[in-house]
Amino acid sequence: MAVDPVRSYTMSRIRSVSAIEVLPRRLVGMYLRHQPRGVFGRPDFANKARRIALFLDGCFWHGCPRHFKIPKTNADFWGEKIARNRRRDREVGRILRKAGWTVLRMWEHGLKNPPKKKALQRRKGSV
Repeated sequence: MAVDPVRSYTMSRIRSVSAIEVLPRRLVGMYLRHQPRGVFGRPDFANKARRIALFLDGCFWHGCPRHFKIPKTNADFWGEKIARNRRRDREVGRILRKAGWTVLRMWEHGLKNPPKKKALQRRKGSV
């Protein structure tokens, strides 16, 4: 059987889907586009039709209250950096909500022990 070069090229362009991409889709129960273009704040996933933006926040980079510890070296720099990230996160959420979006944020540690779909739906209104 001969190899079709067009088919081979097409198949090579398909990327595998990682667990970090599947989990939020499964929890929210709908299709979310990974790294959507044109959505303010660059959410990790979004559904433009339903105006839902999902941000997956790393415990270190976004200052998780449960896990974040300021590094001992260059502590001033890191403290300011994380504070800026947290301010930006609040501002992005405020702007998107004002524009009619539902904003969901999930901590990195939440991906290891994900909440049940019903628990996420209960929290959606309070996010």
